[in-house]
Amino acid sequence: MRRGSLRSRLTLLVALAVALAVAISSGACYMIVRQQLYDQMGRALRPDPGASPYQRKKDLDYVGSHCTTDASVAADFQPPEINQLVFSDGRPTCHLGPPIVVRGGDRRIAARGGFHTYTGATTDGTAVLVFVEGVEPGMARMKARRLDQLHDTLNMVALLLGAVAALGVLGAALAGWAVSRTALAPVGRLTRAVEHIAQTEDLTTRIPIAGTDEIARLGSSFNAMTAALAGSRERQQQLVADAGHELRTPLTTLRTNIDLLLRSEQTGRSLDPGAKERLLVNVKAQFAELSTLVGDLLQLARGDTDHEPHVELALHDVVEAAVERARLRGAEVTTDLDPWHVVGGAASLERAVLNLIDNAAKFGPGQVDVALRGGELTVRDRGPGIPEGELPHVFNRFWRSPTARGMPGSGLGLAIVAQAVAEAGGQARLANAPGGGILATITLPGKSHPALRNQ
Repeated sequence: MRRGSLRSRLTLLVALAVALAVAISSGACYMIVRQQLYDQMGRALRPDPGASPYQRKKDLDYVGSHCTTDASVAADFQPPEINQLVFSDGRPTCHLGPPIVVRGGDRRIAARGGFHTYTGATTDGTAVLVFVEGVEPGMARMKARRLDQLHDTLNMVALLLGAVAALGVLGAALAGWAVSRTALAPVGRLTRAVEHIAQTEDLTTRIPIAGTDEIARLGSSFNAMTAALAGSRERQQQLVADAGHELRTPLTTLRTNIDLLLRSEQTGRSLDPGAKERLLVNVKAQFAELSTLVGDLLQLARGDTDHEPHVELALHDVVEAAVERARLRGAEVTTDLDPWHVVGGAASLERAVLNLIDNAAKFGPGQVDVALRGGELTVRDRGPGIPEGELPHVFNRFWRSPTARGMPGSGLGLAIVAQAVAEAGGQARLANAPGGGILATITLPGKSHPALRNQ
């Protein structure tokens, strides 16, 4: 069964289940019919409750006057009902019909009275149903009927039930095949879609959804998965394209400057020392910009594929560490931090806060104000701000304001901020502050006190 298809296994299971049910029902029906036939024959052998003592005595006298002790003569007579008289003193039985094999219980009934019904046999081996009743002191009457006709009836019933069971199993198999074909049609569509995607890598393939059952939910989940994969691949391709575009400028500048240095050495025309120094400083700056860009790209790629383990941490300590790093870079930062504990990655959140402070120091010369109150972190500068139409794009990768194209940077800083905050379950916003400058806000869910831990 494990090697067959799901459809064949479902059909076989349905057929087996129906076969088992039909077999149990047929067996129970056969046993009920058998018991009813035996009971009916047994009731026919018992004396008529409405018969008078005179009629019963007359019937017994008839048997006694017509029976014989000669077994050969009695065997030639085949009445519908066999009668036999058995005596407790051991005298030979008197038969009216084929002789019935006498058991010890029959003679005990002749001696003590009573009655009993059992399945016995004649001396020639014919199966009979026997009713034994004590009729007089020391004598019992045995009445019997042949069971061959009853057995023929039971055989016919068994044959009929077997035929019905076979037809039932065949019908169940056909119904199971039809049901499995209909029920598994969505699974077939899903399989074909998966095979198509595996062969063509076409993540735009969608499965039609009908209904709200488990198969429909599976199809919806598959469509959501392919949509997520398509979006991830599109973002990856966009990242590679944007990275290639951004890398082209520093690499071209580096190549031009290095070619100029090589040409001066190869031609023997030395550059002016001042010009050469400016050229080397420019090369160094381009290398620094290139290193920063590559680091930002690695940070974004790492965030997309290798999420940092999230633990409970003190956000105010993370912000304080980022502020100290920004001060080492020359930024003037004032802080007002209330305790706040969140669940997230310490390194990614510290990088996000540092990026906001660096941006504030770069685009807004002067003091940078950092505050943390009630889970809301704000970073404000004193710069010129950003036009309102450009605010929706500030967290896009490689996006840079037209007014800032001439300043150093990769356009990835705020994208890293948005990614780190989203991974921690928070939200990042950027807006123009009242009175001038930019107000960057990070909101993270958490508590003012750390969660209690079991000691």
